[in-house]
Amino acid sequence: MTPKRSEPYGRQIKGLDLLFGNPEQAAATGTTALPTAIPLAKLALPSQQPRRYFDPQKMEQLTLSVVEHGILEPLLVRPLPSGLYELVAGERRFRAAQSAKLAEVPVVIRELADTEALQIALIENLQREDLNPVEEAEGILQLLELEMGKSRESVVSLLYRMRNEAQGRPARDAEHNVMFNETVEKVFAQVGINWESFVTNRLSLLNLPTEILEALRHGHIAYTKAQAIARVKDEGQRQEILKEAIIQDLSLTQIRERIASLKIEPVIAEALPLKHQVDDVFRLVKKTKVWDDPKKQKKLERLLADLRALTSDAF
Repeated sequence: MTPKRSEPYGRQIKGLDLLFGNPEQAAATGTTALPTAIPLAKLALPSQQPRRYFDPQKMEQLTLSVVEHGILEPLLVRPLPSGLYELVAGERRFRAAQSAKLAEVPVVIRELADTEALQIALIENLQREDLNPVEEAEGILQLLELEMGKSRESVVSLLYRMRNEAQGRPARDAEHNVMFNETVEKVFAQVGINWESFVTNRLSLLNLPTEILEALRHGHIAYTKAQAIARVKDEGQRQEILKEAIIQDLSLTQIRERIASLKIEPVIAEALPLKHQVDDVFRLVKKTKVWDDPKKQKKLERLLADLRALTSDAF
């Protein structure tokens, strides 16, 4: 069996051969296929980094492992005109090596264009076991953007159309189907994720409130807890519960209890004098301008007619 270290990235990043060729092809084109040691000081981080958050506890564990055993798998880098090497894949190992104060690290050197380097970084990041759902969704969409040369909005729209077609609801304009479907299937095969499940369960995450998204991106709260908090419509209440959940490490049950307690507020509002309630309703109607909504106009007209009938006897 070939030793693990002689096949860097062959296990974690399945599908890279399809994009960039195998190590033998790399050697034939003059790039380094086998690991070589270079000073840690000669490594530079890329300007675009798919990964935003590193769990401090897991990083500490990795650093202890590096101190004891060294870097077991080489980092993937590409040469820069300045003489430095830009890190393409292996940022956790790079940071652990810095913390462990290593003088040099094993690397595999590849000649890669900017787009190729970002694609590899995204694929490696997507195959992490501790990837949170938001990182996963954003990483896959970014990978599809690069593959197709389209905007985020276009990719999302096309993914929904592809799912509709798979469910027997074909779109009127299907000229994109063959090329787009093939690209989608290739990308999802590379990262080992089912595309239909992704469209159904992950795309909606990107519509979560901004503060919920940020908490998920940084690993401050579990996905199930974030989903529960996101259902709170009032922004101030939602942010307060989110803050409590993070600081106090509330369980999902405790979060649901906090949310349930919010339902007491409408009861308190109903205890106000009836005249004040009427004033509040009309103030909200004027503020929201519901008459501008064609779907609500007829209902508003009926309610006004009822009010006129109710008050007609008073004059």
